[in-house]
Formats: sequence, structure tokens, C-alpha cells
Amino acid sequence: MSGSDSIVIAGAAQAGGRAAQAMRGAGFEGRILLIGEETWLPYERPPLSKALIVEGGGHETVHLHDPDYYESHRIETLLGAPVESIDLAARTVRVDGGDIAYDRLLLTTGARVRRLPVPGADLPGVHYLRTLDDSFAIRDSLVPGARVAVVGGGFIGLEIAASARKRGCAVTVIEATDRLMGRAVAPEIGNWFAEMHRAKGVDIRLGAGVERFGGEGKLEHVALVGGEEIPCDLAIVGIGIIPNSEIALEAGLEVENGIVVDAFGRTGDPHIWAAGDVANQPNALLGRNLRLESYENAQTQGTAVGGNMVSDEAKAHEDRLWVWSDQFDVNLQMIGLADDYDRIVHRGEPTEESFAVFYLASGKVVAANTINLGREMRTIERVVAARAELSPEQLADPSVNLRKLMRA
Repeated sequence: MSGSDSIVIAGAAQAGGRAAQAMRGAGFEGRILLIGEETWLPYERPPLSKALIVEGGGHETVHLHDPDYYESHRIETLLGAPVESIDLAARTVRVDGGDIAYDRLLLTTGARVRRLPVPGADLPGVHYLRTLDDSFAIRDSLVPGARVAVVGGGFIGLEIAASARKRGCAVTVIEATDRLMGRAVAPEIGNWFAEMHRAKGVDIRLGAGVERFGGEGKLEHVALVGGEEIPCDLAIVGIGIIPNSEIALEAGLEVENGIVVDAFGRTGDPHIWAAGDVANQPNALLGRNLRLESYENAQTQGTAVGGNMVSDEAKAHEDRLWVWSDQFDVNLQMIGLADDYDRIVHRGEPTEESFAVFYLASGKVVAANTINLGREMRTIERVVAARAELSPEQLADPSVNLRKLMRA
């Protein structure tokens, strides 16, 4: 790739920022233009629901790099102006009425929050968390004594619930299904977290649907299906995200639950790649395509695809399917995908401060969770990656050295 080539990155969040960094790190000397919908330089999202709310701090605490980095590395930024459309034939993107040419284009457009379509959802006091500005607005509202309704019992909802309790708020979590984190962990783990949150003073409502938000001019309560009204000063809705793949679809690229790419991040157009929350990529471990919504994937896939775009020897990106969540003083880590298993095995007792859970399918370990046991995750990751066929007795016994078993 010549030094006169121009790369446009549509999406200036973590995946886009890491891609630009990787391009310069690989020695690319051409133009890099990073275009973002938000007005902020690329930043990491995990602190938005945790440290930024509890500990405070400004935007500089979450940025990937300070402004001087982009200047010294000749990475141009165009912020507050999202890419509106792509012209594949002309190799241009439309931004705020103007066209920008590219030789290669990376789509890291990310995702947006899924809105709750109920009456009153537009009342002041109803919040969603996706951006830095969202986090600041929520933090300003979490004053001691505030009554907070959290709609959604997934990672984001539970992390915010924990942060709100740490700030002295009264918190109710409203989850439509019968368990917490139902898409990610076994019922036993969801139940364990429900009891942990209750012990910290969080009111957990399972199997509770929201019928409407109510109030005169501002939010005053959440009405549940069945008629119960939960008084609240603010509500934070966390019910998932939707990939921002519309401009790719309109341009004629293949889209199916995100932008479809190959193992190297390439779309069907030889000049366009995609990475991060918006990319639907083959996963070698699972043997199928998967769109991942995680910090780890945005970081590693953005880096890998950015490098592939400027290299003569592209390398397949293989995500290890690792995610984590910190809630109060509990660290939950997950490796693999626990969506198709026939048995779970506990290593350690759920009554203890730390333990692990293995998910088995036909005798093979396909996923695992650790609770306050992060130091063991590297070994457990090897067990999952190998689809190891260890006996339930070996997995359950903390005295059995799994590292040694994997060397055998």
C-alpha cells in the first residue's frame, strides 16, 4: 500500500481508534481520517457504568490517547459528523453534505441502544447508557437518596445498579425474564447474583415487564405489567444494543445481524473492512459467524483489522470469547459461549467468596465462569479452547491442578 493512499475510518470509538493506532504501528504513511458521530476522541466504554460514575473524573480518564497523540501520529479526526452514506463505485463517503474520497474504508460504526417502546419513555429522567455524555448525565442524577429504577438485568443494568447503590441511591432492578444475565450465564449464576444484589440492598424484580413510565412533566414512577407502580426519580434502561449497519446495507454490502466480514475483517467489497460491535465475523472456536459486543473484541478486532488493511500478509482475527463484569466487589469473568450445554459443574462452593462454573456439552468443556477467581482464568481459558474432555470429578475438585492436566 503506497504512502499516498487514503484510509477513512467511519466510527471513532474504541475499535476505530485502535485500528488507526495499528495502522501507524505497522508503518503505514498515508492519510488516516477518523470520522465519529460523537464529539469525543476515541474512548473505552467499560468505565462508563462503573468507575466514571462511582469515582468521578472527566473525559480524559477514559480516552485511548490524548489529543497530542493524534497530531504526532498524523491521524486526522472529524468528530460530531457521522458518515451518512457510502458510494462504492466512486469510493466516497458522504459527511454532512460533502463527499470524502477513500482508497480503503473501515466501518467501525458500532451500535446504538435498543429503546423501550412504551408510553412515557420520552419523559425527562428516563436515561440510556451508551456514550460518555450519557454517563455524565446519569452520574449527575445519582445523588444520595435518589430512587433509581434500572430496566434490564443484564451486565449494564447490574453494573449501574451497583454503582447507584455505592452512591447512596435506592435501587430497583426490573427484569422481564425469570433470571438475571440470562443471555450469558446459567440460571444458577443469575440466581447467585440476584441474591448478592439483594444482600447489598437492591430490590430485584424478576418476570416484571414495564408497561409505561409515568409522571407530570418528569419521571415519577414506572408502571409494571399488572398495575404495580414503582416510585422513582430516574430510570436507566439497559435492554441491549442494535448494530449500526444501515449505511452498509444501503450501499449494497452484505448485512445480517451486522456487517458480514471474513476472518480478516473484509467485506464483499475489496476496498472495505469492518470491525467491532457492528461486524459479524466467523469464529473458529464455534465454527459459525458471530457478532460480539465486548470491550475485548472491539480492542483486538480493531487492532487486527487495522493491521490487515495495511499489510501484505493479513492474519485472521480469532476472538477468545472473553468478557467480564464488575458488580460491587464481585468480579465475574466468562470464557466461551454458554448457549448450548447439557451439564454444569461447580468448582468450589457458591457459598464461598470465589468459585468457578464449567459448562459441558457431550462431555467437552465449552465455556466457563469465574467468580472472584480471575487468577485462574488463563488456565481455564486453555481448557475451553481445547474443548477438553475432563471428568466432572476433576473439574469439581479444587485440589486437582488443571494446568498440569492440560500439559498431559
